[in-house]
Amino acid sequence: MSLYTSFAVTGAGPQSALLERGASVVALARPSSTSTSSPLLEGAKIATADYTDVKAVASILREHKVEVVISAVAYGALPSQSSIADAAKEAGVKLFVPSEFGLPTEGGKGGHLVIKSEFADYLKSLGIPSLRFYTGMFMEFVPLFAGVDTGKFLVLGKGDASFSTTALDDVAVLYNLGFTAHVLTSLPPAKLHDATFRIEGERTSFNKVGALYASKNIPVEHVTSLPEGYVKQTLLQSLFEQGRGSSGWDNYADKDIPENAHSGNAAWPGHQWKTVKEVLEL
Repeated sequence: MSLYTSFAVTGAGPQSALLERGASVVALARPSSTSTSSPLLEGAKIATADYTDVKAVASILREHKVEVVISAVAYGALPSQSSIADAAKEAGVKLFVPSEFGLPTEGGKGGHLVIKSEFADYLKSLGIPSLRFYTGMFMEFVPLFAGVDTGKFLVLGKGDASFSTTALDDVAVLYNLGFTAHVLTSLPPAKLHDATFRIEGERTSFNKVGALYASKNIPVEHVTSLPEGYVKQTLLQSLFEQGRGSSGWDNYADKDIPENAHSGNAAWPGHQWKTVKEVLEL
């Protein structure tokens, strides 16, 4: 069985997890990046290039015989993925993992969902297979989106809608373990090309997480609006109130399919997924 062994990672991707599995990894960074000396990159080859310079990026990918490009660029850099894809096409890359790692984007109708969905279509137009990962909210981000820095756990609306959460370690968008690296180095290309993995470490709700905070004497407050400046938090909690925070959400049918939310978990048999209580030490 032939497996992928050579990877390029842009942004804060799972270099260490891949290296631990014996893969060859080149970390592609912008010339202005300050993260090239990070311990997380130990063992990886480092190459710098402007992501919009197709020829330069393609040259790096060819030089390192890259088979798979993993993009973990942040939201503001999402448009740069198009030029990286052009470079991947020119260099003969066999698989592209776009920057997803959040809510389902296929058929998305607003904001970054559209940007990500359109990019997957662009990859298809180039003839490059893609692999998408839907993880729900990272557990480590729950305090940020519930305004815990205010001294309270703020819940917008009823707070009883279920959503998917997954620990960063379980996905490997920075850390040493992870589903991403596991499937990329253990599954054959036929199971990765144009595939989508929906994973879920724990299915919970803001009310359930709030109860954990309440047990630590952090009061839970249901509000009709979040404090000024909490724009992203308001947007996300509003989406979650509709059930759209599930990895099983279907944008075409406009509904949650709960059994789909953890359908990808089976690709990592025997793995013990972390819980919110464990990750947030509650």
